Amino acid sequence: MIAEPVHYAPEARAILTEIGPVVDGPFDRHGLLDAVSDAGVLVVRLGHEIDAAVMAAGPHLRYIASPTTGTDHIDLTAAAERGIQVITLQGEVEFLRTVRATPEHTWALLLALARKLPVAAASSHTRWDRDAFRGSELAGKQLGIFGLGRVGRIVASYGVAFQMPVIAYDTEPVSTPGVTMVASLPELLQQANILTVHVPLTEHTRHAIGAAELDLLPPGALVVNTARGAIIDEAALVDALRDGHLGGAAVDVLEDERSPHGVPSGPLLRFASEHPDRAIVTPHIAGATWESMHRTEVFLAERLRGLVSQEA
Repeated sequence: MIAEPVHYAPEARAILTEIGPVVDGPFDRHGLLDAVSDAGVLVVRLGHEIDAAVMAAGPHLRYIASPTTGTDHIDLTAAAERGIQVITLQGEVEFLRTVRATPEHTWALLLALARKLPVAAASSHTRWDRDAFRGSELAGKQLGIFGLGRVGRIVASYGVAFQMPVIAYDTEPVSTPGVTMVASLPELLQQANILTVHVPLTEHTRHAIGAAELDLLPPGALVVNTARGAIIDEAALVDALRDGHLGGAAVDVLEDERSPHGVPSGPLLRFASEHPDRAIVTPHIAGATWESMHRTEVFLAERLRGLVSQEA
């Protein structure tokens, strides 16, 4: 069952039909709970919370596949208890090196924020005022990267190309050309004119950046988050923007983005609507390019085919 079939790769669908009949969504919550009753394989993106209730409604489920590295939308404990194997991109290092969508979007958000591109573009239809949208150059600004995994390392290379000094903090430090590792998150924050976030959401990283951490950033710092919304305390981020300590924030993720009401309504989204020159929010599209979605869907379909064939 493909829960979110819009623009699903035809090649991936063809592979799945070799496993068995394919049933398409899209489904709302009630529709998902009803339709999953006969499914052996559930393919999802990020539109649903795949919790214990979904798994209980799918007694035949053997596999849940998601083209993501994060798994906070799937209850892994419930899956393990039911013997359901969760297939994601986590740990697929070689394959993920071919996927550049998220680091590219991170840099797009940073450039848009630093140069006030959304508001400047919108205003050009009604007035031509170049002095109203004076932005900041990136060259010479210190780029601080929280999480130096695959995405963080690619973002670091972009920073080097833009002639930015780059520092990074990771619990597992690695040697990366052009990057100076620091010993702690506070040390990173104290030096970062621009902070980008690239760690997974875990019990240790949830709200890892709160009011105290944001206060460590230099005045006027910019924050970009394309990881998971709950890594930064959203209310604290808005407070730091409102009081002028931060120069701006651009995020692709929100704490309540899987709101049961369909549309998030958190404080950062409201702030961005009031101050579009200082905050940018995109709807978790960092990984949503034609190229990346096609490759990841085909990759996961091939993995599923291999696993099912091993069982036969």
